[in-house]
Amino acid sequence: MALWRVHVELEDRPGRLGELATAVGRSGCNILSLHVVGEPADDGSVTDELLVKIPEGIEPAGMVAAVEQAGIPCTLLVRADATELADTATTALALARMVAADPGSAPQAVATLLRARIVEPGAPALGGHVHTLRVGLSQVHLGRAWPFTATELSRAAALLELSAQLSLSGSPSRMVARMDPILLLRDGSEVRLRTATPADGPLIMAMHARCSPESRSARFLSVTPRLGQEELDRLTGAPQTLLTGDGQRTVLALTVDGGSAVGMVNVERASRPAASFAVVVEDAWQERGLGTALVRRAAELAADQGSEELVATTHTQNMKVTKLLRRAGLRPTAEITGGMLHVRAPLTAAHVPL
Repeated sequence: MALWRVHVELEDRPGRLGELATAVGRSGCNILSLHVVGEPADDGSVTDELLVKIPEGIEPAGMVAAVEQAGIPCTLLVRADATELADTATTALALARMVAADPGSAPQAVATLLRARIVEPGAPALGGHVHTLRVGLSQVHLGRAWPFTATELSRAAALLELSAQLSLSGSPSRMVARMDPILLLRDGSEVRLRTATPADGPLIMAMHARCSPESRSARFLSVTPRLGQEELDRLTGAPQTLLTGDGQRTVLALTVDGGSAVGMVNVERASRPAASFAVVVEDAWQERGLGTALVRRAAELAADQGSEELVATTHTQNMKVTKLLRRAGLRPTAEITGGMLHVRAPLTAAHVPL
């Protein structure tokens, strides 16, 4: 018997998972575990990772052929070992405990979480994939034989954030005192609000990929599930963008454990009297008041910068932005020019929310 790691692209439709299991079973193999490792594509399909037990005498290629005959693309086939049968949630909690006890262990903890190895900067990929993550002021270069996904990197970012907070505070008790403010939403759920940093790139990429094409289009005027590096650098305040002095600030709404970003608003001084803003909330977190809270935060940031009004440009069908501004206590006006909706909201003393 041998264990193999298999990645498949699975459509989001009823019965598809059963068809995958049937195809693997007909090839004489057995699925031991399955979990999602990739972000939804435009058609809703996701990347699933399987651990498959393949008996002696059966070629792995035969199993792959059976899966692909069922119309399910197979994108990865590599050997695995028995240690990967451990429960993923239990492993993540154990690694978090390790980082809490020793923040300096974060690089190795992240490598273990991603089933990767720490490599030297500039080392050849040797047919594999290398990704760089920031840990405090240093960088960790991770390598493995298959690509890293934004979902996996967002999980790693949660460990790195824990390490950074512990390193800055010096003790768990002081860390609690320094945590970012908690926002209580209408349904009783909670999020943390804080300014984005360059280390938040994986969190933003993962949130963007989880959003529906409609939500991505409303915010970025594009449905593509992947953000370009230049846009990501602008949102996170990467060093090269800070040199432009554009005055952009991005505020993230995160789950209380800091492991996932679920909303984001960014404010950028467009001209002396105006600040442009854009907001996005992950679909599963909409209709809870989070978008309104983020717009209020945008108004506060713009007023602090000396701006007199908020402005936004979006598709003509996206009237939600005016509703959010009204709910935030502002009085927007809108006009359609050049096929786009242009919204303005003055930031008078009477209208800036406290």
